[in-house]
Order: sequence, then structure tokens, then C-alpha cells
Amino acid sequence: MKKFCINIKKYYKYALYSAKAELKSEVAGSYLNWLWWIIEPLCFMLIYTFVFGYIFKSNIEYFPVFIFTGLSAWEFFNRMITGSVKLIINNRGLVTKVYIPKYILLLAKSFTYLFKLFIAWLLNLVLMLCLGVPFTWHLVLALPILIVLYVISFGLGLLLMHFGVYLVDLANLVKIGLRMLFYLSGVFYSIRGRLDSLLGSILLKANPIAFIMDEFRKVFMYGQLPNFLFLFIWFVIGIILCAIGIHVIHKNENNYAKVI
Repeated sequence: MKKFCINIKKYYKYALYSAKAELKSEVAGSYLNWLWWIIEPLCFMLIYTFVFGYIFKSNIEYFPVFIFTGLSAWEFFNRMITGSVKLIINNRGLVTKVYIPKYILLLAKSFTYLFKLFIAWLLNLVLMLCLGVPFTWHLVLALPILIVLYVISFGLGLLLMHFGVYLVDLANLVKIGLRMLFYLSGVFYSIRGRLDSLLGSILLKANPIAFIMDEFRKVFMYGQLPNFLFLFIWFVIGIILCAIGIHVIHKNENNYAKVI
């Protein structure tokens, strides 16, 4: 971990520059430019709200905020996981010519995803204001929940980034797994309201993204304290995943250029 901290300090400016360059490239040549970062999450929120709020008649209060809160957390997690699998292969030109700790590539990607998440949160606050959702001091507790989400996503991303070099079909397997996880995470429905108490409790605590979505909704919508015990448990699990991923990458990073 000492080497990891040294490398983060040494290369974080590269990660920031890389993230900024990627964000600019995403909207280069577009007539709407940066407005796409607002339009995209709003469109997904409106689609899910219409389908599940009006066609399937969801009775969840402040349903658009419910959807938007869960969807923003899911999109960050989904981007981190899917973006990590082929990250080294997609950067083979950089990997084979210049030495850079490979987890810096994921760090740079995570900055772009965090930027988009913060935009989604700003939109969510505007939506809360429009719908009359009470604002409470519990909103500040979204930060520790975000830290847990980031650590878990980064740890899983490191492992997938490593194995993605050697397993050609891993991206397809991850895509299927994420699709199943999406429907089990309560993005557009309440796990507590749909499932019996025992099954719902197990699913909320055993599925990290479902748990984190639920915790975000507590602080954004209901003015409640998050479950600090399970936040700490998942944070520790995330740290362990990060430590394993960092160790594996340090051990094998000289071999990646040979494989790709």
C-alpha cells in the first residue's frame, strides 16, 4: 500500500488531466456540447418514471427522485465495472510504450464518472426542490456513503481490470452479471415494499449496490440516518478488495504488455 500511495501522489495530476481530456472528447463536435451530461440522466429518469410510475402505477412517494437517486448510484457503479474490464487492452498503446501504474488508468476513469455523478446529484437536488421533497441536514451524509460506493467499485474494478487482460469473454460475463444485478438492486422499485422482510433484508445487505442505493435514498428523501454498521462493513470489504487488486496488479503489471 505504501507504493500505491507514492504512485497516487506522483501520478494524480496525470489522472486529472486524462479525465479532463476524456470529458472534452465526449462532447467534441456535438451541437449540445456539455448539455448532454444533463440531458442523458434526465432522459433515463423520465423513461423509468413513465414506465414504472405511470404504466405500472408505482405508489412510491416522490417517485422521480426515488428513481433518480437510485439510477445515479447505479450508473456510477455500472460505469466503473464495465469500464475496467478492457481498460488495459484499450490502452495498449500507452501500456506498451510508457510505464504507468495500471490502476492510475482506473483512477482517471473514476474521476470522469464522479464528475457525471455530481452533475446527476445537482439535478436531483433541483428535482427535489420542484417536487417539494424536504431538505434536511442528512444530505451531508451522502458523502460517506459515496466513499463506500467508490471504494467497493474501485476494488472490484482493479480485479476485473487484471483478469480482463487474460480472459477474453470476461466483458460478456460481466455484462450479463450486471444486468441481473440491475434488476435485483431496486433501481425502479422498493425492495422493502416488494419483498418479504427476511428476503428483502438479505438482499439489501448482501447486495452492495442495493444497500448503497437504499442508504442514499434515506439521506436524500427521508431525512434518516444511514446504517453506519453495514456502511463500515462494506467499507472494510472494499478496502480488502482494493488491497488485493493493488497487490495483483503490482505483481503482474510487467506481464500485461506481453499479453496484449
